[in-house]
Amino acid sequence: MRPIIGITGNFLEDENLIGVRKYYLDAVFNAGGLGIILPPVADEVVVNNYINICHGFIFSGGGDLNPFYWGEEALPAVRRINPLRDRFEMMLAVRLLGGNKPVLGICRGCQVLNVAAGGSLIQDISTSLSHEQNAPCYYPFHDIFIEKGSILHRILGAEKIRVNSFHHQAVDKPGANIKITARAADGIAEALESQDHPFVIGVQWHPECMEDKYSFYLFRSLVSSCLKYSC
Repeated sequence: MRPIIGITGNFLEDENLIGVRKYYLDAVFNAGGLGIILPPVADEVVVNNYINICHGFIFSGGGDLNPFYWGEEALPAVRRINPLRDRFEMMLAVRLLGGNKPVLGICRGCQVLNVAAGGSLIQDISTSLSHEQNAPCYYPFHDIFIEKGSILHRILGAEKIRVNSFHHQAVDKPGANIKITARAADGIAEALESQDHPFVIGVQWHPECMEDKYSFYLFRSLVSSCLKYSC
């Protein structure tokens, strides 16, 4: 049986629309899993139902997380805050960090995992290296450097890979038991993992859009880690 991977849905309030890009569903399916979209809710009972139904989780990309969640006021550069999605994903992330089901955070999702663990974000990156590429999403844009011995290093089998980049925020202070495991050349955090959970990984890029072997390895590892919960 294919493990069920719950993917947090983006909520476009003005259009009353919930969904994710098909890239996510395809990446999970091609790795042997079955992706389902989790509509954002503010109901703890439903959140617990999601956790019971799914064997693993992906926190998808999207708009900015409200800086309220790490005790700051929003700067003018902060954009596309969605209160319902923020509340839902924070509830879900806190519960998953305290459990043992596999979790992958992508872009915004990486940031959500860090904040849920008590960490903070850089609200607007100001470095010499661009992190918002003006190129197709499948196009590798800059290098990242992966810490040897990390879970990510074990999965990818490489200390340097080239990734796409579509973010203006990034992890600042790591949360409790969160370790930064990859950085860009300018020092910006590009990946994290939990030190007290068997599989909680966050990546700042969008592997679901890319066509390289490393992206496949990441999703394959997520799905493989979920198999023990799908029997």
